[in-house]
Amino acid sequence: MINTFDFKPVLEGPRVIVRPIQEDDWEGMFAAAANPKVWELHPVADRYKEPVFRSFFDGAIASGSAFTFVDGKTGRIIGSSRFNGLDEALGEIEIGWTFLDYDFWGGSYNAEIKKLMLDHAFKFVDTVVFWVGDTNIVSRRAMEKIGGVTRGEMKGRVLDGINYPHIIYEIRKV
Repeated sequence: MINTFDFKPVLEGPRVIVRPIQEDDWEGMFAAAANPKVWELHPVADRYKEPVFRSFFDGAIASGSAFTFVDGKTGRIIGSSRFNGLDEALGEIEIGWTFLDYDFWGGSYNAEIKKLMLDHAFKFVDTVVFWVGDTNIVSRRAMEKIGGVTRGEMKGRVLDGINYPHIIYEIRKV
């Protein structure tokens, strides 16, 4: 395995480009996030509001490991995710803070994006983990669709100053 994790790749699939987030993505990113349905089951259900999403966006920029999803056909920004918590000793990293424009739910966009990110991560680590809000049934089903298995543990994660319970899923390199 390669020793240094590449946190800023550009990943291209048949329909989606996953590229490092940029400050000038704000307008398109907020447009993708502004539908309340995107956040309805998320622990931070008011993230569709501009000041709340601004905090999320600024955190993504500051992380140095966040991505913008771009529809390859239209150039429209359709969501975001990031790598987090690289643990070299355990050989694992998290993919999280993911959201997808509601117009792109229900198809295979999420699977394509996750495959691109997983394939990249598995060049460096053996396990990828995902923290999913315990009440977020849509994201939990999506995790299961792409092969995520629960670790059988629940942990709290502080989001916007509140500690929310999360279920931890993992996918191991084959």
